[in-house]
Amino acid sequence: MKEVEILVRLTGDFEKAKDKLSQFNFQGIKKTRDIYFFDPKRDNLKPNKKGTLKECFRLRSKGDRYYMTYKIDHFDDRAVWTYSDEHEVVMSNFDSAFEIINHLGLEQLIEIDYIQHIYKTDIYEIVLEDVKGLGFFLEVERLLVEDGEDIVLVKNTIREFIISLGIKSEELHIGKPELMLKEKSFIRKVK
Repeated sequence: MKEVEILVRLTGDFEKAKDKLSQFNFQGIKKTRDIYFFDPKRDNLKPNKKGTLKECFRLRSKGDRYYMTYKIDHFDDRAVWTYSDEHEVVMSNFDSAFEIINHLGLEQLIEIDYIQHIYKTDIYEIVLEDVKGLGFFLEVERLLVEDGEDIVLVKNTIREFIISLGIKSEELHIGKPELMLKEKSFIRKVK
């Protein structure tokens, strides 16, 4: 599945952003924990020298649901992220999945804890996030992207939607894992 989304850092008030999003279908609040792993024997899951991940493997706990995800990121000719091929499965036991991953020899790269306020429209999933150690973000993802659809056009439509919300923010061209890797307190030496 193609994942096309835009992540922005809030530069305005979190509560005002929640008020503006109240016009949409509220899906609830979820406590989320993402653990990203790398393989010490291969380079594809390791961040490059700039702290960018081109592929990532993640274990997620979101509310009472658990997911295992592999992503392959695609970049434009300026090295700006455009979309990801995302392969995700739902699991029934987070702890067992974590142990399996450890037995396979993968090592923990980073962990991200955050609270998500989730809203939906017919077209978008809109998530207002309070990320421990990073701050407040808004992520807007297009729910369905058809094969062959113009990704640049889809992203421009998402940008226009975000602007129409009137929420003070600045667009980021990296994800939360890369932001976390840039924080000195979260850098882990990867062999």
